[in-house]
Amino acid sequence: MSLNNRIALVTGSNQGIGLAIAEVLARHGADIVLHGLCAVEEGERQARELTEAWGTGVSFLPADLGVPDEAAGLVEAAVARHGRLDILVNNAGIQYTAPLDEYPLARWDAIQAINLRAPFLLTQAALPHMRRQGWGRIVNIASVHGLVASVNKSAYCAAKHGLVGLTKVAALETATDGITVNAICPGWTETPILEPQIAARAAQLGTGRDAAIRSLVAEKQPNQTLMPPAWIGEMAAFLCSDAAAGITGTALPVDGGWTAQ
Repeated sequence: MSLNNRIALVTGSNQGIGLAIAEVLARHGADIVLHGLCAVEEGERQARELTEAWGTGVSFLPADLGVPDEAAGLVEAAVARHGRLDILVNNAGIQYTAPLDEYPLARWDAIQAINLRAPFLLTQAALPHMRRQGWGRIVNIASVHGLVASVNKSAYCAAKHGLVGLTKVAALETATDGITVNAICPGWTETPILEPQIAARAAQLGTGRDAAIRSLVAEKQPNQTLMPPAWIGEMAAFLCSDAAAGITGTALPVDGGWTAQ
């Protein structure tokens, strides 16, 4: 499975699932555009480390995806830097938990902006470039919460369900253009976004971090494993390969059996 000479933009890729996806795509030969809200110096350092590790071209671009012009402009900046864009991975996301009747509107709006509006804007900006070259891969990192719900996650579930719907529409509209659009729906995965929930569960149970993780995972996920982000990266790499040319419009759970129940 080779991604040699492909240019991939991965949003939110300076940590967690996004960084793991960037690393796996680079290992398979793709040139990578890293993105994040970290300091430019830190992003450029990560880009150098990936270049040294895998021998592919890696650059870093900052953008606040909560600002519409910056979200759409990230694609144009990547194309200006590398000459084209073959792969877009909409990974960046934020989380906040609270009961529905107490949910702060500002938090709701922020989650919709980053988790749903930004992928829409980035996809909208990427499609003309992919159509011109007759080839493209868009991978949206949704969530198991794009397929099922959990309490206290109204904004997150709404955004991720919306992202799955956006994936299906984009797949239908590009079905004859050599472009595929798919969503990956991870279950419990070891990422920084989970840390507040782990801390809250540890406080609730009066236990340490490891016991809190076991409690969280066992509650929903039959494999009882907090999955490494690289597992999501490998799925993304497959969807970006020529081997997956016939797969489009899907929402693929990588969830340890969560949605099989």
